[in-house]
Amino acid sequence: MKKPAAQPYAINSVSEMHRILALPKPKHPLISVINFDEIQCFADESLKSVIYNFYSICIKKDFKGKVKYGQNYYDFDEGVLTFFSPGQVISTELSEDLKLSGYWLIIHPDFIQSYPLAKTIKNYGYFSYAVNEALFLSEKEETMIAAIMKNIEQEYYANIDHYSQDVMVSHIELLLNYANRFYNRQFITRKNASNDLLTKLENLLSDYFANGKVCELGLPTVQFVSDSLNVSPNYLSDLLRTLTGQSTQQHIHNKLIEKAKEILTTTSLSVGEIAYQLGFERPQSFNKLFKSKVNISPLEFKHSFN
Repeated sequence: MKKPAAQPYAINSVSEMHRILALPKPKHPLISVINFDEIQCFADESLKSVIYNFYSICIKKDFKGKVKYGQNYYDFDEGVLTFFSPGQVISTELSEDLKLSGYWLIIHPDFIQSYPLAKTIKNYGYFSYAVNEALFLSEKEETMIAAIMKNIEQEYYANIDHYSQDVMVSHIELLLNYANRFYNRQFITRKNASNDLLTKLENLLSDYFANGKVCELGLPTVQFVSDSLNVSPNYLSDLLRTLTGQSTQQHIHNKLIEKAKEILTTTSLSVGEIAYQLGFERPQSFNKLFKSKVNISPLEFKHSFN
């Protein structure tokens, strides 16, 4: 009988994270800035797969050795910025000769609860990117991010007063906005890889609609497309918006409309039959989408070719 997989270990608080890393108690119960130079990797087997129930932002650099996330190994010879939101499962395998350098900012959701950031942080899609979609920083960018981390660290270790939390939240927002800018740069500077992904997307959707999969399986979802391309949904949509100005969902709809036009002009099928063939349970939903994209109804479009 197959042995059941071990459940991820949930780390629920900043204090618990400090205890696991054998660090002194945190200066603040809801936030911490951890210098990787000051910690040793935990080797406990039960901690190879963990759930951080807080936001985690890591800038990693000058790694000696390798870190395994999921099924892949990654070198961090250059500055790399990773983001994790509460509830994500992180599986790592650390080599014995691993040497860490950089900063790890952990933020409990309650720390920002009374600030607008509590809502807007959900708009930063990179908190849901996969590890292999991390932000690779240029030397200049790395310096800027490290400086912000140091400012947060300085405020963290200063005597807490009425303004401490406001200042730290402001620095966090600044860091997140810079990350947005740098990710946009990465999508552009790695254009060959990005264009290759766009080509794969077009081929995937063309095959899906051309070979009748839409009738059998229904409309392709963003999750299906991203899984097929081995990228996370948010990363794919953010990359596509940078390259084309449109999200993954919009690309799916564009391919759908393209196929609908083809069927409308080359067959005698009714609009209802076409809607069903394209994965719609209700013709009204197909009519609404088609009209929003083409500005006329499917029937009007069909008649314009007769």
